[in-house]
Amino acid sequence: MSTVSSDNPSSAAAARHLTIRPRILYFGTPVVLVSTENDDGSANLAPISSTWALGQTVVLGLGSEGQTAWNLCARPELVINLPASRQWRAVERLAPLTGRYPVPEHKRAVFRYEPAKFAAAGLHPEPSELVRPPRVAECPIQLECHAVAVRPAAAGGFVIVEAEVRRVHADPRIVVPGTQHIDPAAWNPLIYNFRHYFGLGPELGQSFRTETPRSTEVLSGPARTR
Repeated sequence: MSTVSSDNPSSAAAARHLTIRPRILYFGTPVVLVSTENDDGSANLAPISSTWALGQTVVLGLGSEGQTAWNLCARPELVINLPASRQWRAVERLAPLTGRYPVPEHKRAVFRYEPAKFAAAGLHPEPSELVRPPRVAECPIQLECHAVAVRPAAAGGFVIVEAEVRRVHADPRIVVPGTQHIDPAAWNPLIYNFRHYFGLGPELGQSFRTETPRSTEVLSGPARTR
């Protein structure tokens, strides 16, 4: 029989939760593929699951000994490519690969060196317009960026990258026709949820701050030109 009093909501809430110490905290973040330029001019491509955006800045968390961090410290140009949920297998093909040679000692049990990342993942490069690293042709959203800051994290072992977005490319199938808006109903990003891949479920609602018109509103609106 429960000893939790219904008159004490805080005790009841505590009884419904466990205190745990998970090794990872990937609590549901978008996956991106970051392309950078190697010392020899070839391209590196890496899946990154620690990322968020505010305004026209994207912040990335990268392992400090990876090839992506190495490249950005030397050449601050990058492309942040956003795969759709259906492309998770291509992302997973990249997951055990590293462009760093020799492979750092602590990564050798899990990762292997692969210089041709695009081919290994079954993806194709396409030229960027403002930066040297190529875009991933298959990704529905591609962000050409400049790293304005690359600094060590306080905890050590990784770096924090602030990337300023210079140009956005989007598959027309996920853009609200006649606007500059991504259609949330058409865009299904790949989500990394405690090392499992997910897409999005049905829309539940919208923020009071949304400026995105519905596709049907645009198509039926009086201001639409033909």
